[in-house]
Amino acid sequence: MEYFLQQLINGVALGSIYGLIAIGYTMVYGIIGMINFAHGDIFMVGTFVALIVFMGLMTIGLAWVPLALLIVLIVSMFVTAAYGWTVERLAYRPLRGSFRLAPLITAIGMSIVLQNYVQVTQGARNRPLQPVITGGFKFFEDSNFVVNLSNMQILIIVTTVVLMIAFSLLIAKTSLGRAQRACEQDRKMASLLGINVDRTISLTFVMGAALASVAGFMYLLYYGVIDFYIGFVVGIKAFTAAVLGGIGSLPGAMLGGLIIGLIETFWSAYFTIEYKDVAAFSMLALVLIFLPSGLLGRTEVEKV
Repeated sequence: MEYFLQQLINGVALGSIYGLIAIGYTMVYGIIGMINFAHGDIFMVGTFVALIVFMGLMTIGLAWVPLALLIVLIVSMFVTAAYGWTVERLAYRPLRGSFRLAPLITAIGMSIVLQNYVQVTQGARNRPLQPVITGGFKFFEDSNFVVNLSNMQILIIVTTVVLMIAFSLLIAKTSLGRAQRACEQDRKMASLLGINVDRTISLTFVMGAALASVAGFMYLLYYGVIDFYIGFVVGIKAFTAAVLGGIGSLPGAMLGGLIIGLIETFWSAYFTIEYKDVAAFSMLALVLIFLPSGLLGRTEVEKV
């Protein structure tokens, strides 16, 4: 029981990171109906920006960790949001009226560009970071297996819940959210009604990139090691989470992220770690066979 509880905690923490990245995929798809395959590499850029800024602050002697982490988070969100805006301007806006495969190919090209850009500027080796947030809580200390709930895991879970609620309220209650929902239904009609479609789509990319930056920040603090290739691996899993939960649904993205995280963690704990990705993608295949729109996705109705 104790071992199961420990893996449950680990899986929820990992799934929360996947869920934050998956929200970016699902927001972009919800508005323009296309997948931003450069999103995982935006996440990767966010981890490197966070690492560089944090090391810079430590170098100049900013020793108060909470302030340093806040500065790192804000800077990485702004820088990563700029990358997200750039991807939309270069890879999507010029091709928005083209056939659907063109922006997909361009997004894959942007992903490769970002990977190689970071590899050239930061090197191909792993970049480590010493533990910054330590400590936590211990349960069942009298038993054979002690359950640990670290402060870092608490921070990840709480941050994910807060951001999920905030973005849900933003889309449901604000004028930007109404503009996003209008663009999702019919971009041409939204434009005729006075909505700036280009700005709305750009802001959606910026918001998704900022969320990816938060996820990258959490990933860096949680695992303490990054490289230029993590964007592809983590991005594919987050995309899988978005599809599993129902692409276009924010709660579905979070649910899919949690499911993927739990499958990976429990499979690694009880079976073999080499096949954890096989288990996760097999679950996706099974869900799509019986629920093609995902767990919480809406069935699309084509108007004729």
